[in-house]
Amino acid sequence: MITCLIVDDEPFAREELAAQLADAPDIEIVGQCGNAIEAMQAIGKLRPQLVFLDIQMPRITGMELLAMLDPDTMPRVVFVTAYDEFAVQAFERHAFDYLLKPVNEQRLQQTLEKVRRDLRPQPVATLAPARLEHLPCYSGQRLKVVPVPEVEYVFSDIGGVHVATAGEQVHTNMTLKVIEEKTPLVRCHRQYLVAPGAIAEIEMRSAGAEILTRTGARVPVSRRYLKSLKQLLGFH
Repeated sequence: MITCLIVDDEPFAREELAAQLADAPDIEIVGQCGNAIEAMQAIGKLRPQLVFLDIQMPRITGMELLAMLDPDTMPRVVFVTAYDEFAVQAFERHAFDYLLKPVNEQRLQQTLEKVRRDLRPQPVATLAPARLEHLPCYSGQRLKVVPVPEVEYVFSDIGGVHVATAGEQVHTNMTLKVIEEKTPLVRCHRQYLVAPGAIAEIEMRSAGAEILTRTGARVPVSRRYLKSLKQLLGFH
């Protein structure tokens, strides 16, 4: 069975595509999501092999969501779009496949045949934005979109990956690796990333150092990353 996730902010569009996929005996729909934050959580938890992804969604678009996925574990992504054929041709060379809304049954079957023939995830990094503007986070039952400029530091522990701003700490399903590659945050410790603009001072210690942020938070710095961090800030 090919596990599948449908991501679209329009409930009718999700249900219509789900009804069409129901006729494929080897496709299992493991979930439906109405926005990118829900999709990030579902992809991390369900690990679908195939994602039907709407491009035009509020706050975080399908393109931005694509950039947030870890390339090492990324599923096949099929874009579902209302763009006209000329716009589709602009990214057709990079995406695994695309479907135009309303989804044509014959065209959907062609997409499924491509998926069946090629089980390995396709490289779509050339289509994804090089930098992220927001991080999809959550705190309890609240789904939050955190602008990257508001992030002071990010760290991982046994509870997952946490995003710290001046006002709160929230959780994200993104990995430190992807955040490091897609944002201005820099590595200061194996388990920590920090925003250079949030650093007020660095306190030198025998076993490394500690950052004091502009809001008073303390972030560890390991010896491995101390030299590069000092150079980044203009110290030699």
